[in-house]
Amino acid sequence: MKPLLEIKHAVKTIYNDDDNLNILNNINLTINPKDFLVVLGTNGAGKSTLLDAITGTNKLTSGQILLNGDDITSENLAKRSRHISRVYQDPKSGTAPRMTVAENLLLAKRRGLPRRLRLRKLKENMPEFQELISNLPTLDNRLNTFTEKLSGGQRQTLSFLMAIIQRPELLLLDEHTAALDPQTSKDLMELTNKIILEKELTCMMITHDLSDAMKYGNRLIVLKKGEIILDLDKTEKDKLTESDLLQYF
Repeated sequence: MKPLLEIKHAVKTIYNDDDNLNILNNINLTINPKDFLVVLGTNGAGKSTLLDAITGTNKLTSGQILLNGDDITSENLAKRSRHISRVYQDPKSGTAPRMTVAENLLLAKRRGLPRRLRLRKLKENMPEFQELISNLPTLDNRLNTFTEKLSGGQRQTLSFLMAIIQRPELLLLDEHTAALDPQTSKDLMELTNKIILEKELTCMMITHDLSDAMKYGNRLIVLKKGEIILDLDKTEKDKLTESDLLQYF
């Protein structure tokens, strides 16, 4: 099977007067199509820095990133966004507050396309958007609601839908349920898992939650001090207990 994403000898160094620090320390990682990869690690382990490197938000100090065999190490954020979507931890980060739910979805649908003056054609897209949210009680009948009026859970659900509306080659979830209350977090995580499996998306999800790390995904890696210290497939992961995982922290 041809890898979807390959990270080779990735290093991200923070330079200072006293001592240089490798946030990512020679990371090598391969993600295959349809992988649902869960990344577990404490604060400062390098999890978000790794996602920044993949999206192009923060370039590597050294190393390579290949997408479908093509070297994208030097590509900017805009070019990579045609293939890679990301949902952030903060529900406010992925949506435009003064636009409606439908307008946000239309914006996401046009991500990566050439920017030029054109008719919005919002009405023509409304049936598709209605179908998209029809089975989601949190967003149903809210297509014309301004996003700033939504709750955190509703807004994060919208961010997730915006990330998958174009069916990205790679979906990145950056602790996307961490800022929500327990029940809302559980609901969104179940929706996330359902859509990823149904659409056979390739996903890389960062979490602090041991139970989510155990429950979801077909692969688990543990990051510590910028290094991958554990990389398990589903069979190996299913044999683990939370106590087993705690020993790595």
